[in-house]
Amino acid sequence: MRVVLVDDNAMNVTVVQEMLKRAGYRNLSSCSSATELYTLLGIGEDGTDLKPAYEEPDVDLILLDMMMPRIDGITACRTILGIERLKDIPIIMVTAISDSKKLAEALDAGASDYVTKPINRVELMARIRSALRLKQQKNWHRERDRRLRDELRLAREVQYAVLPQRLENDQIVIDAIYRPSEELSGDLYAWHRIDDNRYAVAVIDAMGHGISSSLVCMFIASVLKEVMSKLSDPEDVVRELNRRAMQLHFSDQLIQYYFTGIYMVIDMERGVAEYVNAGHPPGLLLRSGAGQVEQFTGGSPAIGLFEGITVNKQSLQLAPGDRIVIVTDGLLDRTDEAAEDPFDNLGNKLISPGLEDWSSFPEGWREALFEEPTEGRGRSDDQCLLWIALK
Repeated sequence: MRVVLVDDNAMNVTVVQEMLKRAGYRNLSSCSSATELYTLLGIGEDGTDLKPAYEEPDVDLILLDMMMPRIDGITACRTILGIERLKDIPIIMVTAISDSKKLAEALDAGASDYVTKPINRVELMARIRSALRLKQQKNWHRERDRRLRDELRLAREVQYAVLPQRLENDQIVIDAIYRPSEELSGDLYAWHRIDDNRYAVAVIDAMGHGISSSLVCMFIASVLKEVMSKLSDPEDVVRELNRRAMQLHFSDQLIQYYFTGIYMVIDMERGVAEYVNAGHPPGLLLRSGAGQVEQFTGGSPAIGLFEGITVNKQSLQLAPGDRIVIVTDGLLDRTDEAAEDPFDNLGNKLISPGLEDWSSFPEGWREALFEEPTEGRGRSDDQCLLWIALK
C-alpha cells in the first residue's frame, strides 16, 4: 500500500509521515511539488502520459496540498485523473483555507476527499481508510471487467469459428462478409450441400446483442446444423427451428427470445430456389445482365414467437449468372440519406461500377457497404451479407 505525500513545506510532510507511520503505513513517498509528482507518475510537464496505457501505477493514494507554486493542487489533480491508467488513484486534498468555492473546485476536479490544516490525526486516518476502501473496490471491478472482456473476446472467437468457409465449385459460389458489433453477435449464417444439385443456405438474426442473444444464437446454430443434414424442405426446417426455439424457457415470463431468418434451398438442376422468409428483411436478386435488383419477400412470422406458426414457402426461377444477396438489418441501417429506402440504397451499391466482380471480395465492398467502427465506439449492430453466385 503506497501513499504519496505532496507538499512544498517539508515540515508538513514530516508531520503527516509520522502520523501515517504510527498508524501502520510503511510504504510512504513524498514530493515537494506537482512537477516532482508528475515525474514519479510518468507524466510529462505538458500533462501527457509518458508510460504505456496498460502499465499499472504503483501508487494507491495521494495526499496533495492544494496551494503550491507553479502548478497548484487542483490543476495537478485534474491532470492526473484525466489520464486513463491513473484515473482510479484516490486523491485527498490538503488545504489551509476554508473557501467553499475552492473546495468545490477540488472535488469537481476529481478529488476523493479533503482535510484541512492543522490536520486532525483521527480525521485524516478515517478519510484515508475510506479512500483506500474505494480504491480496492475499483481495483476489484477493474479486474472483473478485464476478465469479462477476455472471456467475451474468446466467446466471439468461438462464434466466428463455427461459421462455414467459402463454398465454390463448377455450379455455385457461396460466401459471406461478417462484421460483428463489439458485443457478442446475434447474427448467424450457414450453408450445406444436400446432394449433387441442391444447396441449403440460411441467414439468422437473433433478437438483441450481448451474452443472452449470443447463447440463443449458438443454440440455434447447433439445431440448424442438425436439421440441415436431415431435412431438405424449407417449410420443414423452419417449423423444426420454431419447435426447438419454443423449448427455451425462462423464469421471467416477460423475456422471450426470437429470431428472424431466411432459409433457402437452391436446386441447380431445376433452376429453382425455394425459400421461407421468417420475418427477415427481403433478399435481393440480381438478374444476369439486367443491371436491376429485385426484392424477394415472404410472409412467415419470426421464429420462436408462437407455437405452430404458419409457414409460407415461396420460389424463385433462377438462371446461370444470377446472384442472390441476403443481409441482416445491421447492414440496412447504414443509409447515407434518411429518406432513402435502405433496400434501394443497398441494391444501387451492389450494381454500382467497381463492385461488379463477384468472384472475390474486393476492398470496395467493405468500404461501400459496411460501417467501420468510430474511435472509442464499436459498430452499432452486427452486419452480415451472404451472397450466392450461380455459374
